[in-house]
Amino acid sequence: MPSRITTLGFDADDTLWQNEQFFRASEKHFADLLSAHANVDNLSDRLLAIEKRNLDLYGFGTKGFTLSLIETAVEVTEGQLPTSVIAEILAAGREMLRHPVETLPHVRETLEQVADQYRLVLITKGDLFDQERKLAQSGLGDFFDAVEIVSTKDQETYKRVFNRHGDGPERAVMVGNSLKSDVVPAIEAGGWGIFVPHELTWVLEHVEAPVTEQRFRQIDHLGELLPLLAEIG
Repeated sequence: MPSRITTLGFDADDTLWQNEQFFRASEKHFADLLSAHANVDNLSDRLLAIEKRNLDLYGFGTKGFTLSLIETAVEVTEGQLPTSVIAEILAAGREMLRHPVETLPHVRETLEQVADQYRLVLITKGDLFDQERKLAQSGLGDFFDAVEIVSTKDQETYKRVFNRHGDGPERAVMVGNSLKSDVVPAIEAGGWGIFVPHELTWVLEHVEAPVTEQRFRQIDHLGELLPLLAEIG
């Protein structure tokens, strides 16, 4: 008989609160800024290539994104970028870091429902200061028994986190909007993965859904989580 679920892991960005939409808006502003100085037809592709190249150096988050914007701008303008544009890019990055947190639908009521029944762990990637700020502004921090801000989310991460804060991955569920970071590695670690799609997900987080895995589930929104948990045990 399968072990009873005792621990729930939740992703933060675009699972509990909006995130990617601010990156998309900043990228559009970035293209507008460069349009008078360079050909911006393939700007998104060039930015993505630089972001991928920089991930091992900067990690995930707004600060690394801002540095990649500047690097892209310097590259596409062949070093002829006015310092005033660099200043505007930096200002846009600071604005992202100050942006109010917007929680997603069904988040608070769902956390209220599950908090008394399960051990809750927030597991998120990104810049430490920024993720701590967003959690504090969200008003959701009291629901969580533990918070893990990690540099990457892979199989070993979930084993370590669920062994530290739960009864092991076999008795844990990870809930998130990224198949690549939240769902697939949690299943590989021996846990359950519940996919909650968001209309905007960064292209580097796209992988095929593991539809043949017995421990994979998908819901339309977090309001459907509690009945699903009752179903899987």
